[in-house]
Amino acid sequence: MRPSLIALFTMLWAGPALAQHAGHDMSAMPETAQPQTAPASVSADPHAGHDMSGMANPSAAPRDGQVQAMGPPPLPDHETPAPTPPTDHLADRVFDPAAMDRARAVLRQEHGGAQVSQVMANLLEYRARSGGDGYHWDGEAWFGGDLNRLVLKSEGEGDRHGVESGEIQALYSRAVGLYTDLQIGVRQDVEPKSRTYAAIGFETLLPYWIEAGGALFLSNKGDVLGRAEGAIDWRLTQRLILQPRAELNFAAQDIPETAIGSGLSDGELGLRLRYEVRREFAPYVGVAWTRRFGRTADYARAQDREVSDTSFVVGLRAWF
Repeated sequence: MRPSLIALFTMLWAGPALAQHAGHDMSAMPETAQPQTAPASVSADPHAGHDMSGMANPSAAPRDGQVQAMGPPPLPDHETPAPTPPTDHLADRVFDPAAMDRARAVLRQEHGGAQVSQVMANLLEYRARSGGDGYHWDGEAWFGGDLNRLVLKSEGEGDRHGVESGEIQALYSRAVGLYTDLQIGVRQDVEPKSRTYAAIGFETLLPYWIEAGGALFLSNKGDVLGRAEGAIDWRLTQRLILQPRAELNFAAQDIPETAIGSGLSDGELGLRLRYEVRREFAPYVGVAWTRRFGRTADYARAQDREVSDTSFVVGLRAWF
């Protein structure tokens, strides 16, 4: 009985409240808009109106890990002569011109203009051989600078009976390249016959540090001689050096007075091992082989001389 009364009372109370909203017109009320995500607007390109046709394609630029190929720079022209040295020096406006002239003279001397000299005994040796022991020398002295020099050379050999052959040369040497000197002068033979020659030759440095030279000689008798020689230093250690050496002599004609035949007259091959106690002082030991050829060998046989011989040598190389 009591629950029924409670339910009836509730219905009677809620009726008037529901009736208040039953007559309301909801069509005039604004519809609640569902939130929507607006599409992202594309910003205007500031370069949209520009003409980009003349610019390189960005895709052609090198990417990471790629290196754009570039050509080597052009080589300098080494044939173009050096510019004329200036005659007006800015330092003369500040300092005493006479003092600056002296300073420039010292600078030129220290950078190739100095006059220096050297005396060198390339070979100064005793030769032990079967046909009789002997000796041999080969040396030179020079004075001058990097471009111009006065050169004196001497070469010869002998035995206990005296000098068999000997010569002295006085030459003007001029540098004609980075590694080559041209030499011209006179040669005087003292043995076996006294002869005077006009001499022209060269000295050069070949690849692998090969020192080479050659010369032509024209005597006052009309004889023409030639010479070619070369040597190389192989450094076994800082002080121990092995030097192969070769020399060939030629003649354009037979010269009976000096027992020289035309063509290749004689040659020598040597191998010497020296120890540089100092750079200026180096004793050495080695072996030398000499041989006469052609008509020169015939002259030697006629004089009962050796055509070929091998010598063991002991000598000294020094310079100052």
